[in-house]
Amino acid sequence: MAEDSRLGAEASAKAAATLVVRTLQAAAAAHERMAADVSAIVAAADAIAAALKSGRSVLVFGNGGSAADAQHFAAELVGRYEKERQAWPAVALTTDTSALTAIGNDYGFDRVFARQIEALGRQGDVAIGISTSGTSPNVLRALETANDRGLITIALTGRGGDAGRIAKHHIAVQEDRTARVQEVHATVLHVICELVESDLNG
Repeated sequence: MAEDSRLGAEASAKAAATLVVRTLQAAAAAHERMAADVSAIVAAADAIAAALKSGRSVLVFGNGGSAADAQHFAAELVGRYEKERQAWPAVALTTDTSALTAIGNDYGFDRVFARQIEALGRQGDVAIGISTSGTSPNVLRALETANDRGLITIALTGRGGDAGRIAKHHIAVQEDRTARVQEVHATVLHVICELVESDLNG
């Protein structure tokens, strides 16, 4: 009985290790595929750097895990990524629960980000919509509002959806699994931070 229990535990540990290795290899392969063409990432970083140089702000938004990415990215700009430098104006439109619930209640959830862009966005600011599907209605509406108001729009998506068609700059992660898309999104946002810091601080 004890031997059976030991063998079962060993098999379970081996299966778990196999899953970890397979997942890490899949994530690495997704990053390798993304590295085949990085022109959209560089263009987006250049647009953000140019806006910040001109005293403009960055507004970021998304749902669920993408909301967390939006908050992470804004925090890196306001605080710092790796270099000591001045704080940069960036706001995640996902954090004010009073605004989100009031707008959602009064106007509908599809306007929770667009309404904030109407209030906070200025011509020349940057609006970044993050959506793994590329189809989130509130992200699409916010990007359309940002375009109408003269903001520079960036969509960070997975394979499909209309977000990339609406935005001026489109970074698409061509992966089928949401988890792989989110993992590459995190890396893309980090490298954008590094590019912007290098551009503005040398």
